[in-house]
Amino acid sequence: PPNTESAPWGLPEPRGRGSAMWAQRAGVLGWLLLLQTVPRAAGAQPCSPKYFGRDSMVCVCNATYCDTLDPVVLPAPGTYIKYESSKAGKRCCSGAAQCLSFSTGIEYNLVRLPMACSDFSVRPYSYDDDVPYDYELKHFKLAEEDVKMKIPILHRALAMAKRPLSLYASPWTSPAWMKSNEDVRGKGTLKGQAGDKYHKTWANYFIKFLDEYAKHNLTFWAVTAQNEPLAALLAHPQFPTIAFTAVQQRDFVAQDLGPALARSSHGTRLIIMDDQRIHLPAWAKAVLGNATAARYVAGVGVHWYLDSIVPASCSLEATHKLFPNHFLLYTEACSGFLTYRFSVSLGCWERGDRYSHSILTVLNHFVAGWTDWNLALDLEGGPNWVENYVDSPVIVDSSKDVFYKQPMFYHMGHFSKFIPEGSRRVGLHSSRRCLFCQLEHVALLRPDGAIVLVVLNRSAWDVPFGISDPAVGFIEAVAPASSIQTYLWRQQ
Repeated sequence: PPNTESAPWGLPEPRGRGSAMWAQRAGVLGWLLLLQTVPRAAGAQPCSPKYFGRDSMVCVCNATYCDTLDPVVLPAPGTYIKYESSKAGKRCCSGAAQCLSFSTGIEYNLVRLPMACSDFSVRPYSYDDDVPYDYELKHFKLAEEDVKMKIPILHRALAMAKRPLSLYASPWTSPAWMKSNEDVRGKGTLKGQAGDKYHKTWANYFIKFLDEYAKHNLTFWAVTAQNEPLAALLAHPQFPTIAFTAVQQRDFVAQDLGPALARSSHGTRLIIMDDQRIHLPAWAKAVLGNATAARYVAGVGVHWYLDSIVPASCSLEATHKLFPNHFLLYTEACSGFLTYRFSVSLGCWERGDRYSHSILTVLNHFVAGWTDWNLALDLEGGPNWVENYVDSPVIVDSSKDVFYKQPMFYHMGHFSKFIPEGSRRVGLHSSRRCLFCQLEHVALLRPDGAIVLVVLNRSAWDVPFGISDPAVGFIEAVAPASSIQTYLWRQQ
């Protein structure tokens, strides 16, 4: 039958998972429509490449020029669009082999905002530093960074966005007078215990933050209870944090933060953990296993830094099976961390590879979204007041008034540009497996009924494969060495 055909190393064959979205095999016997690529419109601007070593290429942008791509339009039935980026130098090439980027942006729709300072601020601060023991938060005030930078940038982003943006905020530290170490810098716990004046004040601090941003016409879809409540204890001694165990977070959510959010007018959701997946499913069991805490929680936030220690099936999938009504969201990831040399590695394809490998892995294990850490950094990987320098998809060289779009940027775009909110992952069946090909993939059904397939080839050789959609037909394809592809087609 046509839908069983595959080339050597043949891999993805879509099939339904608990739904009728894929046609039954008997329904396609006797006909096979060979999908054709649809040509792209002309007029887009190509990448302006710059090499930092043999295979390390970035696309250079300045005030007057940046690579662009015509807006993505769904192909006609019976046709498909393929976009491709590769270590060889392609950057989101369309089916017409034009190597281009995105004039309409790569359409991020999640924005994570630090609540007061993070380590990537230029100074440590909170919103209530001037008057100690201000339990009624009468002296709470947004910082200059909020009023002059964060808020104007958010307004510009919202005005430019093609899709609605969901904002969520994470706190790093409370005011010094709430912490056991009496300093916004460094490790400390919240004074007292859940239900007392310190915890009530800290919960109300979240509400004051939401209130103040609302005055600037900015509303938040969610807040996380605390950035890295445990992992930050292993960071730089001056790293701003408040330590919580899972049990302490459970009690804080149940007695203080959850009720405060529920009483407020904001409708803001609550995300717990916001730390490494090595803590799953134990953290979720501790918090969501408590009925009082669980009713205030929408989801679980996860950071990627220690993912290699525990498989996704034992952490993410196990948590989903225990608590299927609470979403999993990757809330932070970056490359270049814990490296004493080359925090920024301009044009490094492998760092983009790691982004896509992570996204593909977690999407296939019930994660609903993935958030990068920094939109842009400088050549050093900062600014960062504790010198915790890392890499970013966009690097700014202010001395030359240019910025560089790195491979990580284009890897992100292969997902964010084509997978809108509301898309649903669908099953893929691999008819053959190549142990040495490292071909990874995910398929999703978009709200508009189109199918998106992302294929990552991390191997050093080309891999031929076939895509069979019983509702439409068959695509013969090749994933070039060190490449990522996004396919988009309509179902009949």
